[in-house]
Amino acid sequence: MELLNIKSLELANKKVFIRCDFNVPMDEFGNISDDRRIRSAISTINYCLDQDCSIILASHLGRPKGEVVEKYSLAPVARRLHHILKREIILANDVVGNDAINKTSSLKAGDILLLENLRYEAGETTNDEELSKKLASMADCYINDAFGVCHRAHASVAGVTKFFDDSSKAAGFLLQKEIQFFGKLISNPVRPFAAIIGGSKVSGKLEALINLLPKVDKIFIGGGMAFTFLKQMGYNIGASLVENDLLEDAQHVMDEAKKLGVKFYLPVDVIAAEKFAEDAVSKIVTSQEIPDNWMGLDIGPATVRLYREALNDVQTVLWNGPMGVYEMDKFARGSLKIAHFVADSYATTVVGGGDTADLVQRIGVDDEMSFISTGGGASLELLEGKILPGVAPLIVQEV
Repeated sequence: MELLNIKSLELANKKVFIRCDFNVPMDEFGNISDDRRIRSAISTINYCLDQDCSIILASHLGRPKGEVVEKYSLAPVARRLHHILKREIILANDVVGNDAINKTSSLKAGDILLLENLRYEAGETTNDEELSKKLASMADCYINDAFGVCHRAHASVAGVTKFFDDSSKAAGFLLQKEIQFFGKLISNPVRPFAAIIGGSKVSGKLEALINLLPKVDKIFIGGGMAFTFLKQMGYNIGASLVENDLLEDAQHVMDEAKKLGVKFYLPVDVIAAEKFAEDAVSKIVTSQEIPDNWMGLDIGPATVRLYREALNDVQTVLWNGPMGVYEMDKFARGSLKIAHFVADSYATTVVGGGDTADLVQRIGVDDEMSFISTGGGASLELLEGKILPGVAPLIVQEV
């Protein structure tokens, strides 16, 4: 898949609209606790500055649901951009209102304007054509560098592209990198190729699992989703999370893995607790003997050893989803041990955004991974074989 390239655009003396993903985590005091997504956009911003154009940056933050909510203001993002770029960042008070329009019209080459939170406009998430048109009217060129929202058909991601022809729109460097990396990973991985799939529910990962089966050599299942498979195998899973309506789908995945010769690993033991809480009484039990009214909240030590042993010869690892409730220290050990092992391996290691990216950053092994995606949901839909709504308009059309 070849995308329209930012380097083929004529940007000199033009206004350039860059859709970024500045949806960064904040602490209780409103300070940015992880600015990785902001730093990921810097190379595209700097390239545009080098072309003597003026820049309009746009992003969402959180879910204000079409209303102006002060805690979702992009003011902290503007301050962090100023700190990183060492340049003045003009912050508009609105998205397509008078302040944004006036500040846009007075931009000079080298100026950077940051619009307020796109989701202050209700039309952003409904892909409203009028909002798309207003956003497009601000600039001469459009660049999408927001991989994390490319699976959303939103006004600033998909709708706005209709108002730019192929000579005035392109993918930014981050988006190019994400699409190329996942494309190569799925179509031509170095083998053996293993996928570690975790998270709470099978429903969120089912299509990705089915699409991955013909491509991988081994699949390792962890997190709450494992219990749907274990129940289908006839095991007593106690009060663990299970999706009863997906038991047949779980069986289909296991049957398909067997048919394709894919090694399919499930937890052999778990850390079970009486309740979903940090102070819960917990113990190690085999996956077949989880007591009634107890729930599995992490993979156990025997599973960690099994998974590490089976991952030893792997040359490519894709990891999407934690192995347990890693937010609670008591149930994070399985995820942490797998993370350290994957980080220390000589394999090409790809982390599929979201919770897994948060996990590896939290324990400080992010620099040891080959690639960390900036989008959990977007990377998952790529693995499902889908063409993302934000990427489709930027694909080079073959003549």
